Amino acid sequence: QVQLVESGGGLVHAGGSLRLSCAASGSIFSRNIMGWYRQTPGNQRERVAIIGPSSTTSYAPSVKDRFTISRNNADSTVSLQMNSLKPEDTAVYYCNTFPAQDKWGQGTQVTVSS
Repeated sequence: QVQLVESGGGLVHAGGSLRLSCAASGSIFSRNIMGWYRQTPGNQRERVAIIGPSSTTSYAPSVKDRFTISRNNADSTVSLQMNSLKPEDTAVYYCNTFPAQDKWGQGTQVTVSS
């Protein structure tokens, strides 16, 4: 399994930006499709963006053109640049493989104030 540590969350005003990072270890990172997911209280975790081993990307419609996922296979990290943030982006953000493995990291809280 891949071990995951997310960082970079925080409090930002609507329209602002944040960059999330995820450090992965324990498996062959470069061969995995990696993704960012988010979850709000009482709701299921939703997939935000995924990136393939060769950096092919896919985004949820709600974040397309605002978020950018990227990866660095040399240091086993995956990032999520979030621009034009909206209050509805408020959530705990997690990274994981895609499909997601059972073990999740602690996540990082993103709060967007209106």
